[in-house]
Amino acid sequence: MDKSKRLFLKPKRSFRRRLPPIQSGDRIDYKNMSLISRFISEQGKILSRRVNRLTLKQQRLITIAIKQARILSSLPFLNNEKKILNNEKKFEKIESTARTTTTG
Repeated sequence: MDKSKRLFLKPKRSFRRRLPPIQSGDRIDYKNMSLISRFISEQGKILSRRVNRLTLKQQRLITIAIKQARILSSLPFLNNEKKILNNEKKFEKIESTARTTTTG
């Protein structure tokens, strides 16, 4: 090869093959909460197939299992625990200042 042709070739990168997130023995089911919880964000949203590294068939089964778990109230539709806690703290502070002004 000429030197001019070698300049345009990209060097081969070695990469580590990642293990699939769902093993062949894992059963995708709405009762399998440890498996389902891996594919949900902190807000309670279903993560995309690209992020999960799932096949199309696996992603469909995970989505159906998550929706079934939500309907059976095993999973919340939205996870707003942090916001509620912050609002309660603010509300408690407001109440405590209001009490001191009315009693004094």
